[in-house]
Amino acid sequence: MPNRLTIRPGMPLAAAIATFAVACTWVSLTPEGEGVQILRAGEVSDCEKLGKASSKTAERVLLFARTERKMREELEALARNEAAEMGGDAIVPLGAPAGGRQSFDVYRCQTF
Repeated sequence: MPNRLTIRPGMPLAAAIATFAVACTWVSLTPEGEGVQILRAGEVSDCEKLGKASSKTAERVLLFARTERKMREELEALARNEAAEMGGDAIVPLGAPAGGRQSFDVYRCQTF
């Protein structure tokens, strides 16, 4: 008698929820944050430094590790939103993300 895979009620839903949770970005970029660019250190020499923004996000959702790309996107969105609140229009990452955290310098490059 061949082995049969038994699918219990609720298993497909649980699998769909787990897939959704791992794939999703939970932070939305605000309209103000959309106006904040991500630049490199050499691109902000004519800009005014306003301060720093620190971002933190979850590395895991339930039992599943999140992808580096999704975490990076979320960290950048958080930093862009925070920079906009500070009056900035550009951020520069201070190193690579680590442990679900990343810091950024915040700049104002355009005069309003």
